[in-house]
Amino acid sequence: MNTPRAVDIIEKRVAYQGYFRIDRYWLRHELFGGGMSKPLEREVFERGHAVGLLPYDPVRDIVVMIEQFRVGAYAAGFDPWMIEIVAGIVEDGETPEDVARRESREEANLSLTDLIPMCRYIASPGGASESVRLFLGRVDASNAGGIHGLDHEDEDIRVDAMPWPDARRLLDEGRLTNALSIIALQWLALHRDEVRAKWR
Repeated sequence: MNTPRAVDIIEKRVAYQGYFRIDRYWLRHELFGGGMSKPLEREVFERGHAVGLLPYDPVRDIVVMIEQFRVGAYAAGFDPWMIEIVAGIVEDGETPEDVARRESREEANLSLTDLIPMCRYIASPGGASESVRLFLGRVDASNAGGIHGLDHEDEDIRVDAMPWPDARRLLDEGRLTNALSIIALQWLALHRDEVRAKWR
């Protein structure tokens, strides 16, 4: 059986434009059993495309995590001060690698000396267009810490350098509640030995 491929966009309009944008689609798509679906009305949250970065010091075996307030977590009933990895949105003219380096400086005051791509995924395919590229970034974490972020973006970001076993414990105990951080730390758990061998 062939996988359906056809999508027929009947109409598309901007339903909301504020800090983010929501587009409304009227569409039909090909069905597994053949033919096309009935016309569907769907909204899509247009947030842009993101880059996540896990800063890692392979010599000291330390990962650098950040903590900041997240209104979406608050609205969902989670602790809104989330432990996360560095992340940012791709701006016009930027590569994902550019974003990783920029956000590492802005959010954690760290310079990257090397990057390893981890993966790319779509964050919430049922209703958002946002894709995420994840990287592992090599850093010197000897002076990592403090409070950082950009004033004009109202960022208030605490930086925490933690030994790998402590970060692994956060993962194993279910204390991380955002996909970027969970996926990045799981990737490092799988590839840590080869990364340390490569970067030492």
